[in-house]
Amino acid sequence: MVRGLWTAASGMTAQQLNVDTIANNLANVNTVGYKRETTNFKSLLYANLASTADDTAPSTSQVGHGVRALANSRNYSTGTLTQTDNPTDLAIQGEGFFVIDKGNDNIAYTKDGSFRMSLLADEGAYALVTSDGNAVMSTEDESIIIGSDIPIDKVTINPDGTLYYMDLESNTRMDIAQIKMVQFANRQGLEAIGNNYYVETANSGEPLVEGENDELKRSTIRTGYLEGSNVQVADEMVKLIVAQRAYELNSKAIQTVDSMLQQANELKR
Repeated sequence: MVRGLWTAASGMTAQQLNVDTIANNLANVNTVGYKRETTNFKSLLYANLASTADDTAPSTSQVGHGVRALANSRNYSTGTLTQTDNPTDLAIQGEGFFVIDKGNDNIAYTKDGSFRMSLLADEGAYALVTSDGNAVMSTEDESIIIGSDIPIDKVTINPDGTLYYMDLESNTRMDIAQIKMVQFANRQGLEAIGNNYYVETANSGEPLVEGENDELKRSTIRTGYLEGSNVQVADEMVKLIVAQRAYELNSKAIQTVDSMLQQANELKR
């Protein structure tokens, strides 16, 4: 019966983490580019209650020792695209990620395309940056700079990520830079570091640059749109109810085992 106490306790611990994950999903229901998470569970060791040496037995006699939360898997399906009409708001359609320079040689990746033009005071030019001021990287692995001689309101971003403007004198398209987008062999291996950023790990593999690998299906950029969170509130509420009931059932199991132990202790009275 003591085994039952620890088994039920492991269930309560696992469901607590499950509730924490669901709560985080609900908290980020309006976060641009957020990808919902799901908690995965794994059964613990089994104990043999009887010898399995007899091969004629129709089944084994085993009892489990509970459950533990194994890992959180992230769903990278595309969220709803919301039109903003802001020319620097960008949404990715496809499996690509934007590449962001966080400074000090720290590179991060994101689906959040809420970018801004930041004035470089010393140069009179503009840089394409994230909402928290980090530089968006180009295919040349450099910050995207729009020179002071270029009319900022005339800059357009193509679906392939190319920034350009039209030279009125020559009526010629002048390319400025191209936004770098990458994919990963195993997106589930990416590590979330907050602020809508991910970093590569050994499990995710190195970033694969779109346009340099013929096996990759290139993503497209929608200008004037943002990709919303892919959290479905109704689904998360159902999961929350199920997790809460599972927690309550494990709590009830502990109470039941405790009652059984109390009755056993009173037998000699």
